[in-house]
Order: sequence, then structure tokens, then C-alpha cells
Amino acid sequence: MATDVAVILENLLGFYEFDNKVMISVGAGGGQLAGYGRVARKVIAVDPDGAALAALAERIRALGIGDRFVLVEKDCMAVTERADVVLFEFALHEIPDPGAALAHAATLAPDTVIIDHAPGSPWAHAVDETEKVAASWRAAAARGIRCVTDYDAVQLFPSYRELFDKVKGQGAEAIRRIERWRGCTEITIPMAYRIAAL
Repeated sequence: MATDVAVILENLLGFYEFDNKVMISVGAGGGQLAGYGRVARKVIAVDPDGAALAALAERIRALGIGDRFVLVEKDCMAVTERADVVLFEFALHEIPDPGAALAHAATLAPDTVIIDHAPGSPWAHAVDETEKVAASWRAAAARGIRCVTDYDAVQLFPSYRELFDKVKGQGAEAIRRIERWRGCTEITIPMAYRIAAL
């Protein structure tokens, strides 16, 4: 994420008490928010992307919390480990059937926490994820949201090239949408996000 990850992590830890809990973190690859491992007893980090898990491994080594993590390269629907809480880390909108993923999470832990882009987020629109984000929050609402808080952040890019490199994997429509920033520097795009507990 090209945004203030420390603030996002602070908001996540303030929203839900992960202290001394066993977590299953879905979409943990990359390690942007891995600092929750400092307070959790154990983190089962799940991601189907081996390269993303390798980046997470490097990140937790740097943080000195590698002993608290178990890295699992598989689809979240294949997870059978039990925990105190399942965290969907900016991942629910990427799952083809978010309703099924949430139902499965409920069989693994008594609590589910979602941190993801909020409906109407300009960043979600820029990367062509508006519909996926809306569908994931509809699925969460259908499961029953106990509490929810919305937050504002900003995606920052020194140049169009950095923005393009971040977005290029999102497809042709996302690339078309960021064309308006071609030639620009110090690009800022608002990123609304939401944390919810089910």
C-alpha cells in the first residue's frame, strides 16, 4: 500500500482486541499490516500467492515476530485450522464468493473481522474494484455486522509510473481510469476503508 500503513494498523488494533489471540489472517501476504503479530499469540497467515507469502516472511523477520506466524499457501476455503478470530485483510473483495468465505470463516472462529475498502472509495473506483467492494460488503451485511467504523486514508504516488506499477495488474479498465494522472507527480487519491466485526 502506498499509504500510511502505521495509521491503518493503529486503527485496526484500536477497533478489535487481538491481544493474546490466535488469528487466521486471510490475504496476509505482503505483510503490510503484519504488526498485529506483536500482540497476537499466533497468526496463521493464509494467502494463495507464494510470492506474497515470501514478502510476508521477510517483513515478519524484520519485525522480529517470525516465531508467531505460520505461513499457509492455500485458498482460504481450504483452511481447516481453528482460531479465536479470522481477519480478512483487504482480501474479501478479491474472493469470488465472499458470502461463502464468510460462512466458512464462521466455522473456524467465533469472531470475524474485515478490513477492506469502503463502498464509494475513490481508490476502489480508480482500480476498477467498485463492484467487488460493494458485493463483499453486501455479503458481510447478510451475515450480520455487530459493529463497523469507516476511516479515510490517501494513496500517495510520487509519479504516474509508480501509480501505473501499482495498478497494472488490475486490468485494462483500471489502466484506463488512471490515465488522467499521466504526466502528474505527487499524486494523491483518497482511499476510504472500513473495519467491521461479525
